Amino acid sequence: MENNYKDTYTGERAQYFAENKAYEKALFCEGESPLKHSKDVQVERSAFQWKYPLWNSENVKVEDTVFLEMGKAGIWYTKNISLKNCEIKAPKEFRRSKNIVLENVDFSNAQETLWNCSDVKLKNVKAKGDYFAMNTKGFTAENFMLDGNYFLDGGKNIEIHDSVINSKDAFWNCENVTVYNSKICGEYLGWYSKNLKFVNCTIESNQGLCYVEGLTLIDCRFENTTLAFEYSSGIDAKVNSYIESVKNPLSGKICAKEIGTLILNPKRTNVLDVIIECSRVGQTFSEDPNENER
Repeated sequence: MENNYKDTYTGERAQYFAENKAYEKALFCEGESPLKHSKDVQVERSAFQWKYPLWNSENVKVEDTVFLEMGKAGIWYTKNISLKNCEIKAPKEFRRSKNIVLENVDFSNAQETLWNCSDVKLKNVKAKGDYFAMNTKGFTAENFMLDGNYFLDGGKNIEIHDSVINSKDAFWNCENVTVYNSKICGEYLGWYSKNLKFVNCTIESNQGLCYVEGLTLIDCRFENTTLAFEYSSGIDAKVNSYIESVKNPLSGKICAKEIGTLILNPKRTNVLDVIIECSRVGQTFSEDPNENER
């Protein structure tokens, strides 16, 4: 962090209701809510050290700035805000905000960040932390890297490109999700969601893509993926690789190079509603041989 700040602001609500102001090389130190209710402000090459810096704000542009660990819960109830070339070390940084643009931003502690937000655009963003973007609506990302579980739980209208997502329980309870040219790794991918689409993606997931209504896979590859598609319906899947095991899909078509184990239990699914196309199935069971063990 720089130590040559031009201006230092301390105390609670130090720049409360600031309007049409620009801050360059400013240090917002001890004191909550320094720019609460601000409007039409720019912040450059600055640092926020304390809590709640940008609540209830509007039309905010932040560049080359750091939000330190105690700058947590920093941007809530705010609309029309962009961050570029910023480092965010604080958790819970965005909540109930809308029209958010993030470019070249690094979230080193992204716990519970971007909750209940809308119209969020990410480009070249890295995040580490659980429950990122829960219940967010209108989420787009390009070159996004996430290491954290429960990504986008309850999200809606999501589009992701060229990204790497390491996340257990990613895309749960979601609706209208499309992911292009990305790698997704984590258990229980996509459960209880509607209208999921993956295009040219690599997927690694134990019990992945289960309980989905409307699932499309186009030219995807599976790695170490087991017990996939259980109780999913409306499947249209083209997988250009081996699938270790498939279990009791409800309806649709699954095309793959090879399936190691196929489980189709007529007590759990109508086998006539399921089409399996592949060059080889290693073994087939009418019920899961390990079901009583799990």
